[in-house]
Amino acid sequence: MAFTLEERQQLNIHGLLPPCFLGQDVQVFSILKNFERLTSDLDRYILLMSLQDRNEKLFYKVLTSDIERFMPIVYTPTVGLACQQYGLAFRRPRGLFITIHDRGHIATMLKSWPENVIKAIVVTDGERILGLGDLGCYGMGIPVGKLALYTACGGVKPHECLPVMLDVGTDNEALLKDPLYIGLRHKRIRGQAYDDLLDEFMEAVTSRYGMNCLIQFEDFANANAFRLLHKYRNKYCTFNDDIQGTASVAVAGLLAALRITKNRLSDHTVLFQGAGEAALGIANLIVMAMEKEGVSKEAAVKRIWMVDSKGLIVKGRASLTAEKTRFAHEHAEMKNLEDIVKDIKPSVLIGVAAIGGAFTKEILQGMAAFNKRPIIFALSNPTSKAECTAEQCYKYTEGRGIFASGSPFDPVTLPNGKTLYPGQGNNSYVFPGVALGVTACGLKHISEDVFLTTAEVIAEQVSEENLQEGRLYPPLVTIQHVSLKIAVRIAEEAYRNNTASTYPQPKDLEAFIQSQIYSTDYNSFVADSYTWPEEAMKVKL
Repeated sequence: MAFTLEERQQLNIHGLLPPCFLGQDVQVFSILKNFERLTSDLDRYILLMSLQDRNEKLFYKVLTSDIERFMPIVYTPTVGLACQQYGLAFRRPRGLFITIHDRGHIATMLKSWPENVIKAIVVTDGERILGLGDLGCYGMGIPVGKLALYTACGGVKPHECLPVMLDVGTDNEALLKDPLYIGLRHKRIRGQAYDDLLDEFMEAVTSRYGMNCLIQFEDFANANAFRLLHKYRNKYCTFNDDIQGTASVAVAGLLAALRITKNRLSDHTVLFQGAGEAALGIANLIVMAMEKEGVSKEAAVKRIWMVDSKGLIVKGRASLTAEKTRFAHEHAEMKNLEDIVKDIKPSVLIGVAAIGGAFTKEILQGMAAFNKRPIIFALSNPTSKAECTAEQCYKYTEGRGIFASGSPFDPVTLPNGKTLYPGQGNNSYVFPGVALGVTACGLKHISEDVFLTTAEVIAEQVSEENLQEGRLYPPLVTIQHVSLKIAVRIAEEAYRNNTASTYPQPKDLEAFIQSQIYSTDYNSFVADSYTWPEEAMKVKL
């Protein structure tokens, strides 16, 4: 309906459309009216995904018109529900589905993808989707949603993005019996066959799209996440968002919180509820941030404690991985989180174990008892898995808690009448800007420094007014601006450290990166028409 009369005539579609010309803003209004008619978030998700299938420009125009409203629908928390019911919500395939049975032919499969230039890939094997566990092929909703935010929040061109599902089976018995399940119906293949599939995939991608192609690993199980990151990080342009992206956004929140507590990060004692990839990623980046303050690595590590499913991580305890051992300290074994909090007396409590309600009334009151301004991050997704709600945090800490969460919570009005807006530590503050910066300057490898830099930039964008409102992150409405700032800083450091590969170096990096950003405005389809001088067009007899 937005085609002009001239475009309709030239495209031979005049008469096939009603005799009305609607601007893109009116089309956005129409989508909003349909969106508001729906009563369930899953139906709203299906509406937006259907729009993405048929009109990509309009889809992103809608998303960017109110990113704070639509992000919880296209990503967490609704995407978790959508993944659980992906067979029901499935309308049209998006992305590339590669299975364990396609080994030896992945290069051929990549040729099936219609775009020849791909700059960013998000890949999952579906084994640890958010806090929901093994969803197998239903996990494809995550790469699709993630890349939608690459574009909506970072401006990465959607036709240069590719979502990939590596289907090696599922250990989820309910899915194996689900008649609507769209994946392989057998137990997960592990071991050497799995590793060979990953190796072939990485080689095939870089062979077709180049060594600068960004490959983001998403929602791999702990057993594979760290192993694959260590294996590939210095060979390919890759990162793991669950480890490094989560770390960056959490540290950004901590850096902003320091402006409230008026001290240094190395002055704090941090306790993690959870010791998986998110917790270990955050802990390692905290150590880097403390080192930047002038503290030794050993001293920084001693400020960090972790609790896993078996209790407090201490030296000599059985069943410790190499990653966990780094944060094991001399201490008696303890299992109860409330007792651990009383004993360790942390000033920062971070939840990343996907155990809903883990931060009880007694724990929150304890944090408030020995801290003037306790820092409490309930980062688990989706909302049902959050360790506590914003309201619980503010209520049981008497409004003194500095709170952030992984999923959104509504504003909370305190008994004194002050309204606080909980900070949402969503990775979407991180990965779109990182992707934009990395692809713009042609980074071949992504170091941890990139994520500490990103955390610092995000924290810098938080105003004093935001802090007064309880926000530890910039308002989501500014996320495109934040992503641009992140991308520019990453590119500046890449050129300064001689790790960029896009040359010559642009004189104005911000203008250069801005020129790479996707436009949601419609293109013109009018043919390039012009005339010659009359003499030149005369018919010769």
